[in-house]
Amino acid sequence: MLTASRTVSVPLSTNADGVILVGNTRVTIDTVVGNYKQGLSPEEIVFRYSSLDLSDVYSTIAFYLSYQLEVEEYLKQRQRIAKGIR
Repeated sequence: MLTASRTVSVPLSTNADGVILVGNTRVTIDTVVGNYKQGLSPEEIVFRYSSLDLSDVYSTIAFYLSYQLEVEEYLKQRQRIAKGIR
């Protein structure tokens, strides 16, 4: 029986470099959120990155929408780091 009390875990993990990865892949949250912000559907994102599971992409987008300010700050920090490396 399905009950509303079930919880869904967010399929995100942080690697040794502090990069947030989606599911059991090397695809970053930056990639999923960036594609989502460009207007791609979760299905289109999975088509582009076949190592991703559709449910993981939906969960990642839901996480982004729930914690948008925090995720945007993380993305800005990653951009600053990337600019410093170049």
